[in-house]
Amino acid sequence: MPTKNNNPKGIILILLAMMVFSVQDSLMKYIYSFVSLYEVYLVRTLVSIIIILLFLKLTKKPIVFKTQYPLLTFCRVILFFFGFSSFYISLTVMPLATATALFFVTPFLITIFARIFLKEEIGPRRWSAVIIGFLGVYIVLNPDFRNFDYLSLTPILCALCYSLSMIIIKKTSDKDSVYTQTFTFYIGAIIISSIFYFFIGDGQYNTSDHPASQFIFREWFENLEVSILLMVATGFTASVAFLLLFTAYSIASPSVVSPFEYSILLWSSLSGWLFFDEMLSLRTFIGIFIIVTSGIYIFMREKAQDQSIVTEKPLR
Repeated sequence: MPTKNNNPKGIILILLAMMVFSVQDSLMKYIYSFVSLYEVYLVRTLVSIIIILLFLKLTKKPIVFKTQYPLLTFCRVILFFFGFSSFYISLTVMPLATATALFFVTPFLITIFARIFLKEEIGPRRWSAVIIGFLGVYIVLNPDFRNFDYLSLTPILCALCYSLSMIIIKKTSDKDSVYTQTFTFYIGAIIISSIFYFFIGDGQYNTSDHPASQFIFREWFENLEVSILLMVATGFTASVAFLLLFTAYSIASPSVVSPFEYSILLWSSLSGWLFFDEMLSLRTFIGIFIIVTSGIYIFMREKAQDQSIVTEKPLR
């Protein structure tokens, strides 16, 4: 792996990665009204695995599918799959920027889980940042408990699953390369998506008018002539963003480049405004600002303490 000393290039790559991830999320938000979630998942994953394989072949990097941690890898695949299913479902009920911002509770959850499962020492300043960060979440959600839409918690569920999977990766990265970990997820996602096809692919359970329910249970391949290029595009953008992100973390210091992942909020806000006529309220903007500043403060404290917990791996 290259020496982590090219921080300027790493920053440029991570900014590009976040822009491409935002394009993928915008595509998902655009197509949810006429495709099925796991139909997209299947096509997206097939395209991504082909692109990653071609990349490894062209760069003469080893292609290894076998994991040294089968049980932990199985758990991570399940967490990844259903975690990001939750995120994509959230796009049916809330603005793109809001869903993206709520996903960034991930640093707070990783900090908590690192203390519980990895026995990492967390100082009072970082605990304060975690508490303040969750205050920002409360401000964004602005819950009315008499009529609360629990689907607004789906980005947080995604962050929960992702955080637990990051804890697992900290255990498995010593023997499994990032590409092996990616392949095991892709293979798992293809298998799980195919299982969904046999159980719900005919649309027999699509009996609700709720957009989230229709996204999950809609009949597969109904509008293939319209949707196939868009679904392929989600796979292309996902794999390109992954390669940009991994390259950024491999050539630059994670503690330097990781705060720039928050740039996706700028792209998400812009995409939401331009393509979906979504405008953030002042309250939501304040909550997002609190979440972002709390997360960045955790990054800064980890760097000051020379303790990479959240900053070691990408958040997206």
